[in-house]
Amino acid sequence: MLVAVGAIMMGAGGGHAEVPKVGTTVVHRVVTQDGSRGEVTSVDGRQVSVRIHSAAMGRDVAVTVQRPADTSVPRPSLYLVNGAGGGEDTATWSRNTDVVDFLADKNVNVVMPVGGAWSYYTDWHAPDPTLGVNKWRTFFLDELPVVIDTMFDTTGRNAIAANSMTATSVLQLAIARPGLFASVAAYSGCAQISDPVGRRFVDVVVATGGGNAANMYGPPGDPAWAANDPVVHAEGLRGTKLYVSNGNGLPGEFDKLGDPHLITWGPVGLANQVVIGGVIEAATNWCTRNLQQRLADLDIPATFDLSTQGTHSWGYWQKAFKNSWPLLAEGMEIPA
Repeated sequence: MLVAVGAIMMGAGGGHAEVPKVGTTVVHRVVTQDGSRGEVTSVDGRQVSVRIHSAAMGRDVAVTVQRPADTSVPRPSLYLVNGAGGGEDTATWSRNTDVVDFLADKNVNVVMPVGGAWSYYTDWHAPDPTLGVNKWRTFFLDELPVVIDTMFDTTGRNAIAANSMTATSVLQLAIARPGLFASVAAYSGCAQISDPVGRRFVDVVVATGGGNAANMYGPPGDPAWAANDPVVHAEGLRGTKLYVSNGNGLPGEFDKLGDPHLITWGPVGLANQVVIGGVIEAATNWCTRNLQQRLADLDIPATFDLSTQGTHSWGYWQKAFKNSWPLLAEGMEIPA
């Protein structure tokens, strides 16, 4: 895809791309061949805010990029994707974990998009009355990487990691565009979406945000459900470095009063995490074990961390991310 790069020059120098500094250096503007646009809107140290206009969806998407510790040479990119809320709520990696701080001394661009709540980051068949036009697969495959690679002078080596709803999405993206993401980490997701149980899981997630999953892949029985099922199309994951984790829904080390990862403090917050988070994690555990068996049947290597305990909550995802970091780094060809 062709891109044009424009800039407001304010004392800009040459060489490799550096952290843009609004008012003192280049304010990047990138326009892709399909009409998507990206521009820096603010800079706070190494945290660069980028606004990307998606031509596919006709909307602007906010993206935060944490620049590498050393920007003297091109660096790879890790796409760190939030869960069902799409980063539009408080359930984000940056708010609920120390993962962004953990990555601060790593030589990697950390790309964190905001938007797409309850959409499964896929291309929907039809606009939804509540969730609007969703062409998130096109955004992640054809718009976002082009802007990031052009704006920040990357190596073109990518990895992607996500939790909960979007753990399904990152597997779909890897299958849809082999090689774009050299390594993929999926925490507590349900990859199996086209059978009645998995489809019901998707229905519930989308409905939580007020959407109708029939607008996504059609009614039950529509071939689009199977066409987008990572378990059905697991062969497409061959050659991708995979890390998949899941608890079993039973209370574990992070399910206790006073744990800093509780989204809601106190007994009520803990009860919600143990009861609701336990039920969700038990369901995703079933899905994940089916994915594990499918990959084993196909003789496709993958690292599975199926802990004996743990609910659908941030303490476990923070731990899983750090456990998966060596694999993610290997795919990006950088030291862990």
